[in-house]
Amino acid sequence: MDWGMIDRYSKSLIKEAGHRIRVSFAREIHIDTKDDANDLVTDIDRDIEQFFISRIRRDFPDHRILGEEGFGDKVETNDGVIWILDPIDGTMNFVHQKRNFAISLGVYADGIGMLGYIYDVMADDFYHAVRGGGAYRNDERLPQLEPTPLAEAVIGVNASWVCPNRYVDHEPVIRLVQDCRGTRSYGSAAIELAHVAAGRLDAYLSMRLAPWDIAGGSVIVGEVGAVTTDLRGEEHDMLTKGTFIAARPGLHETILGDYVRLKE
Repeated sequence: MDWGMIDRYSKSLIKEAGHRIRVSFAREIHIDTKDDANDLVTDIDRDIEQFFISRIRRDFPDHRILGEEGFGDKVETNDGVIWILDPIDGTMNFVHQKRNFAISLGVYADGIGMLGYIYDVMADDFYHAVRGGGAYRNDERLPQLEPTPLAEAVIGVNASWVCPNRYVDHEPVIRLVQDCRGTRSYGSAAIELAHVAAGRLDAYLSMRLAPWDIAGGSVIVGEVGAVTTDLRGEEHDMLTKGTFIAARPGLHETILGDYVRLKE
C-alpha cells in the first residue's frame, strides 16, 4: 500500500471539502435533527460526506467508508482499508457560530490507524499524521508531549458529565474539575483532540463518542505520545460508540485511577 500517495490524496480531498464548506455559507443552510433535538445535521454535512464517498469509491473501489451521515458502507469488521469520516464534527458550532468545527478523517488498515486528519476549516489549521512519521499542524511538526501533573493540567470535558447522568458517577468528575488547573469544552471532539496534540489541552475525555469522532484524532495524538483508551483503560473499538480518553502519559493513569467510575 502506497500510504504516501494516499496521504497526498487525502489532504487534497480535505482541502477541497473545506473550500466547499466555506462557500456554503453564502446560501441558506437547511437544518434537521437526528436522535434528539440537539443532535443536528445539515444539508452541508450530507453534501460533504457524499463528496468524499464519490471520490473515494471512484479512486479506491476496494476500500470501505464509514461515515457519520450513513452514506458509506455497512462496516462490521476491521478487515481491509476503512476510511472513517465525519464531514463536519461540531455541527452545532457550525450552525450557531460558523466556526469551531472540523473535518475529521482516519484511514485504517486491518484495524490499525495509518493516517489521521483534522481540518479546522475556518481557522485553516490542518493537523495530520502518518503512522510512525510524527504529527503536524500545517507544516510544523508537533513536539512529543511531556508528563504534566493534574494540578497543572487543563482538561477537556463537557459540563454535562458533572451532572447526574447514566454513564458515569458524576461525583468523582466534580473532584476532577476541582483538582485540575482548569477545564474547557469546545463542542467538537476533533477540535479537542487537535488541542491535545498541540499541547493546549492535557487530556480530553467523553462518555459517548462514535468512531468518526475520534478516528483521525487518535492517529494524530498517538504520534505525539498521548495515551488513548476507553474509560476502562482498554483499547477503543473503532466500529462502535463508547467512552474515550486521550491524555498525556501519566495523566491518563491518574484520571482513570482516581476520577472515573463508570456505571454498569
